[in-house]
Amino acid sequence: MSAQRAGFPLRQASLSAMSLVGGVSLAVIPAATLSIASHTFTTAQQGVISVVITASTFISQLVFAVVIESRLSSPATARRVVFPRWLAVLSILAALVVGVLFSQPIALCIALPVLLTSLEVGRGVSVAERLDVREAVAAILVGVGAIAGVVVSYLGGGWGLVPLVAGVAGATVVRALPVPHQAAPSQPGVRGWVVADVAITGVIYPALNALILLLIGPIGSVLFTAISTVSGLLAIPLNFLRLRLLKAHSALDIWISAAAVALATIVIGVLEFSGVLGFIFQGSWTVPATAVPLGIACLWRAASLATTLPFAALRRAGRVRLLTVLRGACAVVTFGAGAASLSLHSLTVVFLVLLLGELTQAASYEVARRRVLAKQEGAPV
Repeated sequence: MSAQRAGFPLRQASLSAMSLVGGVSLAVIPAATLSIASHTFTTAQQGVISVVITASTFISQLVFAVVIESRLSSPATARRVVFPRWLAVLSILAALVVGVLFSQPIALCIALPVLLTSLEVGRGVSVAERLDVREAVAAILVGVGAIAGVVVSYLGGGWGLVPLVAGVAGATVVRALPVPHQAAPSQPGVRGWVVADVAITGVIYPALNALILLLIGPIGSVLFTAISTVSGLLAIPLNFLRLRLLKAHSALDIWISAAAVALATIVIGVLEFSGVLGFIFQGSWTVPATAVPLGIACLWRAASLATTLPFAALRRAGRVRLLTVLRGACAVVTFGAGAASLSLHSLTVVFLVLLLGELTQAASYEVARRRVLAKQEGAPV
């Protein structure tokens, strides 16, 4: 019995680590799309695609809020989630459209919101419901498709998007396989506040990128999206942690995620200074232009660890209104400061503003968490 007990945490940690690594698939598709676009489309078209990527990420977060986060934040329900069939069908259709019209940037721009939403929601369901083996298979399909697409485009093939979307379609089929449970209904009041929360906070990134495209130009917009995507490797363990903590507090998952953030930071540094990132993103990416803003962007992502812990605690406690107010206030201030910083035409300053905004969120959430805890225990604030 003791051996079984000793083996259980090890097995749980192994499955968590496997699922966490699979999250790279979320960052791979935007990065691979930018890389393929750099060989396939004009600079102006790449700028538009970079804005569409950030807008698609925002849309995926909204759908994620409705399908998953609102259910996990409803303490009065069973808090179970499934991958919606309608989203699976739309994702496969979108992949088919891009597969046929791979040389048309408009087809890619129309399909990207559906494809990224499918990836975001599909992975979220797998992580929340601990479908770790299924998620590993899906992540492999996405990764192989993305790598094949980049290689094809680098070798001069104009159809690099075909294997990329084929990988997404394959992952969608795997994630849409039947499960023994049904999705629990979210509490209407909770769902409204959660969606409002995500809408207010998520819109600042595509809005900032649109301003960058207008004020700095397509190269600046592409670099902003590329740097955000690369630093997004750090967001993978943090998003994983948030999903797990929305279900229940887990010290094991916290430590695993923190270690993954440190490891991902090292990997990004190696990729940057070895020239791999310059190879992937081509001419717009050079170490002198990207090293400092990328370093600050990594600090911005890593600071989310301090935000995630009190955030998840407040969500589990059902304090969705309080969180929405706090996040909305921080988002408005961050966007205003970020927009004002564009007058300096420096991506370094933009990412510095985002870092300061994340630290402000972390501090405000922690203060709120302590006050809620003190009120529950009847202790003075």
